[in-house]
Amino acid sequence: MGKNLKEAVKMLEDSQTRTEEENGKKLVSGDIPGPLQGRYENGCAYFHEEEREGLAKICRLAIHSRYEDFVVDGFNVLYNKKPVIYLSAAARPGLGQYLCNQLGLPFPCLCRVPCNTMFGSQHQMDVAFLEKLIKDDIERGRLPLLLVANAGTAAVGHTDKIGRLKELCEQYGIWLHVEGVNLATLALGYVSSSVLAAAKCDSMTMTPGPWLGLPAVPAVTLYKHDDPALTLVAGLTSNKPTDKLRALPLWLSLQYLGLDGFVERIKHACQLSQRLQESLKKVNYIKILVEDELSSPVVVFRFFQELPGSDPVFKAVPVPNMTPSAVGRERHSCDALNRWLGEQLKQLVPAGGLTVMDLEAEGTCLRFSPLMTAAVLGTRGEDVDQLVACIESKLPVLCCTLQLREEFKQEVEATAGLLYVDDPNWPGIGVVRYEHANDDKSSLKSDPEGEKIHAGLLKKLNELESDLTFKIGPEYKSMKSCLYVGMASDDVDAAELVETIVATAREIEENSRLLENMTEVVRKGIQEAQVELQKASEERLLEEGVLRQIPVVGSVLNWFSPVQALQKGRTFNLTAGSLESTEPIYVYKAQGAGVTLPPTPSGSRTKQRLPGQKPFKRSLRGSDALSETSSVSHIEDLEKVERLSGGLEQITLEASSTEGHPGAPSPQHTDQTEAFQKGVPHPEDDHPQVEGPESLR
Repeated sequence: MGKNLKEAVKMLEDSQTRTEEENGKKLVSGDIPGPLQGRYENGCAYFHEEEREGLAKICRLAIHSRYEDFVVDGFNVLYNKKPVIYLSAAARPGLGQYLCNQLGLPFPCLCRVPCNTMFGSQHQMDVAFLEKLIKDDIERGRLPLLLVANAGTAAVGHTDKIGRLKELCEQYGIWLHVEGVNLATLALGYVSSSVLAAAKCDSMTMTPGPWLGLPAVPAVTLYKHDDPALTLVAGLTSNKPTDKLRALPLWLSLQYLGLDGFVERIKHACQLSQRLQESLKKVNYIKILVEDELSSPVVVFRFFQELPGSDPVFKAVPVPNMTPSAVGRERHSCDALNRWLGEQLKQLVPAGGLTVMDLEAEGTCLRFSPLMTAAVLGTRGEDVDQLVACIESKLPVLCCTLQLREEFKQEVEATAGLLYVDDPNWPGIGVVRYEHANDDKSSLKSDPEGEKIHAGLLKKLNELESDLTFKIGPEYKSMKSCLYVGMASDDVDAAELVETIVATAREIEENSRLLENMTEVVRKGIQEAQVELQKASEERLLEEGVLRQIPVVGSVLNWFSPVQALQKGRTFNLTAGSLESTEPIYVYKAQGAGVTLPPTPSGSRTKQRLPGQKPFKRSLRGSDALSETSSVSHIEDLEKVERLSGGLEQITLEASSTEGHPGAPSPQHTDQTEAFQKGVPHPEDDHPQVEGPESLR
């Protein structure tokens, strides 16, 4: 094993110290071998595990190069003339803080350069503003030290104008460092001019590990410098064999793949991104954010709320004139829908490698970066086609839900007893909360009664078997329970949906109150029955006497003089809430007709539907989606049902008026009277009642 390591180290040393046959001159650092050969000339390489470590070493090298007395005087030299490091506003989060911590510099040494606001991409560095910042720092006695440019930003993959930035750095003596995912395209035969300009920079950092799908491969920082002593002080070179072994995983990977295999992986990733970008340009309601990058291996897109009338299927979707607050609300709605779309696509096409991210200007977007994920996930062209097909299948759901959101909100706000909850993170139609009678609107704590009502409401709505999904959860910025209405895949009648929600919630609340009242009435009735039975027992004891209570004497007395006592009991009328004597039952051998129980309160809206039509669907009358024959047949069926229901109501009214006529005898009443006179109870009058303690259980 040790012999093999020595041979590997020897091969690495030989590759770094080659002789030129033309002039016989020994080079300190020759051309970078491998895929970048001929692109980055006279460069040295530094291999490191942490991606940002190479940039920290480059900053040290720049400080030693610009401050000659830094080795002797140290921080005093920096205090007299503070160095300035320029970073783009689109740089990786935490990069500036990492550099200050590693270099021991205060945070005022960092200067964040804004991106373009008027012209060009909003993710590219503003070159004119950068030049103004450099001039201001020079006037204040500061030293512009280093500029970090992006060849593919961390978010959307945009490339700065590196050629113009190189000219600016040469003018003011600033070190130019470039990093980004687009540097991988330098290995290809065709490279965009903006990325090709990175070959002229002073240093660059590349991460071939994710490109090859090998996590153990280190990152590489290429730099150009002629003084080996300064590079040794900065930590870019080392004489330790263990430091040289860092390049071993990358060297073995390149030996296994070869130059063609390395280039083929990068080319395949770029082809996947271009394939997705060309396909998404043909899909409506999808906005691509990286259209100016011809060879960028990153595609960023999102579903947007503007709905053009190019597609006849969605021509009916209106785009009303909205206020700024409404625009902000629609922005949050689209962000929630894009998050939902991203989660759905990651589940349906896991090999796509999509990631969901939030951008300051655009909002929530979806990013496809095959150069960082394709080698690990094995993404193919068929996966890209499947991804586009899934996006097209989800568009009707997104458009329909976005259309119904405002209508659902207006219906809820116009309905008494419902409160619309504005939850920006919910991708469905909306969130609503039912306000019961004892609801404390000012409190943000949990409400047990409200949770009980919403749980029953969720159960009732799920039993309707509609296409909508419902769930309950805590309110946004509160602990109160709410009802969340999910995505809509078809045209939904928002008015019927809201009316069904409020009617069902009221029914559950009324039933709950009725149960609570009945419980209280039964409890009081039990207490009253116990008192009455105790009094009856005492009266019986007084009537029979004490002697009859003695076991032997009482039996003899009862045999000679039996007591003719009536059986007295109590029945509890649930409807009236009162105790009644059972004496008439034992006398007449029949129970009397009690008060009829009130009907169960029900506020559900009954709507005539065609066979197979699910709840909350709009009426099919006048719908252009149906053919002539099917429309006529469905309308005729609906009219027959309406006529039949109207005829039944008329017959019922006539029958009730005849029975209620004062001169018409009631056969049922006659039968009941005859049965009562004969002492036989009528079966229809046999209403169940509660007798004594047994029924009260």
